[in-house]
Amino acid sequence: MSEANDRDPYRRVAGLYERMFESINKGLRILGVRLHIPPKGGSILDVGCGTGIHLDTYSRYKCKLYGIDTSPSMLRVARERLGNKAELIQADASEMPYKSNFFDLILCMLVLHEMDDDVRSNVIGEMERLIKTDGRILLIDYHAGKPSQLKGWWSKLLILLAEIAAGRKHFRNYRHFMSIGGLPALIDRSQLVTDKKRIVGNNTMSLYLLRSK
Repeated sequence: MSEANDRDPYRRVAGLYERMFESINKGLRILGVRLHIPPKGGSILDVGCGTGIHLDTYSRYKCKLYGIDTSPSMLRVARERLGNKAELIQADASEMPYKSNFFDLILCMLVLHEMDDDVRSNVIGEMERLIKTDGRILLIDYHAGKPSQLKGWWSKLLILLAEIAAGRKHFRNYRHFMSIGGLPALIDRSQLVTDKKRIVGNNTMSLYLLRSK
């Protein structure tokens, strides 16, 4: 096994990832599209693009698709899915190799919670740099509030177990993300404002559509 693969936490689960989480994530992606339909022919970036399935959701809008991820295993699956429909690169999202004011829409789904806190701030700063003046940023991640109804508590438990299974560092970052209040706390630190938001999944998941001030 190469050193690069040894550092890839998704190398063992990339091929199974969608089977494990697609039933939950599909609904979130659909809600995200409903919050903001991108302009036809626009440029879309998925930060932490994983298997490429989120980008594929937007291919119907004839947009120029871009994806960035640190996991070679996930990118391999994404390239098999998207072929030449997207430009995919392995790189650090805190220093993205794109020119400023380039994208009409930036997506970031279930990624920020697993990052170190200082990295999260850098990544959001990069999104601010890359988005066009009239563009939008769509963040989707866990909601830090108390679940509603019994289904919400079961969902919270399943999320907790999945985060524990992801490893010590991943779980530590998840706990910190939740302790500071999740996405609203990160948005408050930024130069972005909320255009639309949805709290779903019995108060366990949040979607924030953001724009520049």
